[in-house]
Amino acid sequence: MANPLIPQGVLNRLSGSVTWTNFPSLNVTSPFLMPNGITLAFQGVTTEVIKTMTGIVPSPEPYQMVNITMNLLKTQALANLYEQQRQSNAILGPCTVRGDASPLQPYQFLGGFIENVAGLDFSGTTAIYPVSCVAYLPINSSAFG
Repeated sequence: MANPLIPQGVLNRLSGSVTWTNFPSLNVTSPFLMPNGITLAFQGVTTEVIKTMTGIVPSPEPYQMVNITMNLLKTQALANLYEQQRQSNAILGPCTVRGDASPLQPYQFLGGFIENVAGLDFSGTTAIYPVSCVAYLPINSSAFG
């Protein structure tokens, strides 16, 4: 039986960040974020399953797409920097995303770009400026040398 008294760890809601290698002025840290912070949503599968007559054959994917949502504060200049970048050239390149738990290593994404800015509410009741970016993560590296 496992030891039920194993320490469960700590979350640090202020450690989440997105840093862009080629655009440091667009780096996002906790003072620029709404309470819902940064989210990652991986798309697709890490291994494709191919059915055979008597079983399955795994086919590892070389990369996985990810949606990065940064819930910025529209009351700060960083939101306007993202808007200007979106209008001039949405291609951003590589980025690093750090989460809220120190045992989880930072993600190093490639090929990042601004996909969209979700609906903006100008009623004066919310400060959210939700920026959605897309990038990809090389995976299954040992399968591809």
